Amino acid sequence: MAAPVPVQLTPSAPEEPATPYRQYVYAYPHQKAYRLLTDRPLLRDVWANERLDALSLYVHIPFCEMRCGFCNLFTRTGAPEDVTRAFLGTLERQATATREALEAKGDPVRFTLAAFGGGTPTYLTADELTRLCDICEHVMGADLKVLPWSVETSPTTATADRLAVLAERGATRLSIGVQSFVDEEARAAVRPQRRQEVEEALARLKEAAFPILNIDLIYGIDGQTEQSFRVSLDAALSWEPEEIYLYPLYVRPLTGLMARHDKDGRLWDEQRLRLYRYGRDHLLAAGYRQTSMRVFQRIGTAAVELSDLAGISEYNQQAGMVGLGVGARSFTTDLHYTTDYAVAVPEVRRIIDDYIATPTEEFRRAQWAFRMDQDERRRMFVLQALLEWSGLRTDAYRRRFGTRPEADFPAEFATLAERGWLAGGAGESLLLTAEGMAWADAIGPLFFSARVNDAMNSYQER
Repeated sequence: MAAPVPVQLTPSAPEEPATPYRQYVYAYPHQKAYRLLTDRPLLRDVWANERLDALSLYVHIPFCEMRCGFCNLFTRTGAPEDVTRAFLGTLERQATATREALEAKGDPVRFTLAAFGGGTPTYLTADELTRLCDICEHVMGADLKVLPWSVETSPTTATADRLAVLAERGATRLSIGVQSFVDEEARAAVRPQRRQEVEEALARLKEAAFPILNIDLIYGIDGQTEQSFRVSLDAALSWEPEEIYLYPLYVRPLTGLMARHDKDGRLWDEQRLRLYRYGRDHLLAAGYRQTSMRVFQRIGTAAVELSDLAGISEYNQQAGMVGLGVGARSFTTDLHYTTDYAVAVPEVRRIIDDYIATPTEEFRRAQWAFRMDQDERRRMFVLQALLEWSGLRTDAYRRRFGTRPEADFPAEFATLAERGWLAGGAGESLLLTAEGMAWADAIGPLFFSARVNDAMNSYQER
């Protein structure tokens, strides 16, 4: 495909990004912008005006066998069986209340996508995974045999009995967090694993023959070079995965790496950018296509077909998303809502315990939430499209909002053009250039509203 021609817009002088690595924008707004509601609306009212025939289901399993040094996810390590069993019991109660709310107006309810995330869903035993699938099918009404659905796993928990359950229930995509095939790099990232157990887990995943295998890798680890990164890239490629995700290393508050973080920001940015470009070029030469800063799909495989036909992408559908489990988010047109959220170990345990003890009646109301307005919906639309390789179609934006994105966000798009990050394409699309895609984690926050920035800045880390 020919390189896009940069777009020229009216110059402006907003604050330019100082680093390529501000924030991974996988959903907008970030959960740190949510606040505890005082009115606590009923879910039946929240969903009353929504389309219910193309819903997505997300189930958050907040358990892992270990917490990596870079992890700032909502998850608890080493939960005993009585906790996971009680969690699933509560999840079933929440699912029942949620399904009742969706059915309240009498329209047919249909799910077209699903995902189990966390945490590590395969921390659950094979029997517990069976129960989880039963809840999704028999309580929520999601036909897992028919719809595309994804599950996160890890080398330690990708056991044959667990994978057999997921394969039998029709899982479409298994994503395994490897991060590095180099043992020294794994230790530097505070991820105690050996390459041998990683390879054994990948062998089991290939034998289970899921339509899509994804391997996650991280770049920017202490001591990592192009040569050592290539070891991981080639090791991943040897398994012929349908997808490979390349994640830049972030060091966040309350994570294991934060306590010993003494990196020079400029030098670390240079290392990460250098490794990103190396990894991108290596995967493109190996027959993969890039669909966002992080996502690479092997051309001619199920990953490409399903993402084209079913809408699976890095950026989740953000109206019509139904979340279950503590930490899961739900998205409607006017309200994004979730449960309480934290990173610090004591707070995570407290919130999980509180979730398990939650009376069923409370699951019929939204708790922590962010109210969307037309301005926020415009920003969300731009972020969902612009950060994907296919770009932002201005005609689709105009049909939705009656304006052009450049008119609504002139300073932001002018900044992109001035930096050489913005290109025009066929069909009036606004695309990121190759260098723009490298800076996607800086471009996304440019479109955050003042309301979201203020809420995130006032969030108390815990």
